[in-house]
Amino acid sequence: MTDARAALRALWELAGCEPAALERVTLTGDDPVLPSSFAIGCAAQVSIAAAGLAASELWRLRTGREQRVAVDMRAAAIDFRSERYLRVDGAAPGSLWDPIAGLYRTGDGGTVRLHTNFPHHRSAVVKLLACADTRESVQAALSGWRAEAFETEANQAGCVVSMLRSAVDWSAHPQAHALAKLPTFEIERIDDAPARALEPRPRPAEPGARPLSGLRVLDLTRVVAGPVCGRTLAAHGADVLRIASPSLPYIPWLVIDTGRGKRSAFVDLSSAEGRATLTRLVEQADVFVQGYRPGALAALGFAPKDVARLRPGIVYVSLSAYSHVGPFAGRRGFDSLVQTATGFNHEEGRAAGVDGPKELPAQALDHGSGQLLAFAAMAARARQVREGGSYHVRASLAQTGRWLWNLGRVDAGLSCSDPTLAEAADRLEESDSAFGRLRAVRHAAELSETRARFALPAVKLGWHEPRWEDRT
Repeated sequence: MTDARAALRALWELAGCEPAALERVTLTGDDPVLPSSFAIGCAAQVSIAAAGLAASELWRLRTGREQRVAVDMRAAAIDFRSERYLRVDGAAPGSLWDPIAGLYRTGDGGTVRLHTNFPHHRSAVVKLLACADTRESVQAALSGWRAEAFETEANQAGCVVSMLRSAVDWSAHPQAHALAKLPTFEIERIDDAPARALEPRPRPAEPGARPLSGLRVLDLTRVVAGPVCGRTLAAHGADVLRIASPSLPYIPWLVIDTGRGKRSAFVDLSSAEGRATLTRLVEQADVFVQGYRPGALAALGFAPKDVARLRPGIVYVSLSAYSHVGPFAGRRGFDSLVQTATGFNHEEGRAAGVDGPKELPAQALDHGSGQLLAFAAMAARARQVREGGSYHVRASLAQTGRWLWNLGRVDAGLSCSDPTLAEAADRLEESDSAFGRLRAVRHAAELSETRARFALPAVKLGWHEPRWEDRT
């Protein structure tokens, strides 16, 4: 298995960051910390540490002061499962899954996973199968399909579906070949722009100042991965404004967990007025994070180069499911679907000795992608301070999955106990919110001078006006 420090060094070098900063990181703990044959603890620790160290480097650029960063592997693994430990007024969430979501056998002996948590995705599946929306009816209808044929037609029909593949099957797939040519993430300079200093510049004794204080982030993402990116930037002080569509469905529990530290506003990008509002916000933003399918925002006039023209020096961050290349480039996808398609579930089941697939004990592709994107966005912002330019940061759940896979496997990892709420209690904090009293996981990166924290409470979508706060 890859050593955590070696994995961190590889990410740091990929982002083109200052090597000497790695001497200021302390990593404690070892896998397994979660019941998995994959190195999820290592992935959590390394990605969170990379983001924390990037924040400390921005602090150094702003103030000239260095600070140490420490991340414990157990704390990081709990952070990677934050939605599982969230409590609102003492209550746990109901099921996050729609009744017909999950795995089904097909007529050729294959298996497919359906993601139907959003009503329009559920309706698309039922329409394609021409059946009732019950598990029994869906299973009966799928008995007349071949797994790969259904996966293909379902995706073309707007469904969110993946076929279960083994590692061997996935490695032979054209999409895996396309991913193999990509790094874990990309930071590309897309336009020239003057260097822009970080502001306001905090005074040494200024209370509450953090590395990203004053940095304006537009968060146009949903569900887990993209919102985790924005939440991490907020934890280090950024002014994160989450832009939500008034017409799209959301999963309330995830809105609460990933909304800590952010403001939230509705903007309807299907209208000219909404696009004009987003344009005004972009013109004063520092980072633009979006999780739309490749090409979707470009059609509305907000492609990376469009945004860079509106705001020279911007860091534009793109998240997708399967990346921007290959035959799956335009496909919708979520962590569970990508786990299924790329061999994780099959291999985890085989390692566990069970008859069938087994899910990972965390949404590791989601949380890993969120942390890596936050890290890369901060690395790009630091590059902008030093060199000028506008930048495009790009990653996908599938690229993060490939990175996790390449960290290696954990001997006897599945014998590890699964941390309960009581066992994670030392990593939880309480706060008031628009939803009630929250008990939630605190950020796992410990910075010696600027404590990562969520200064704003979680709020309901559209709670605020779509405008920036004064930089004071």
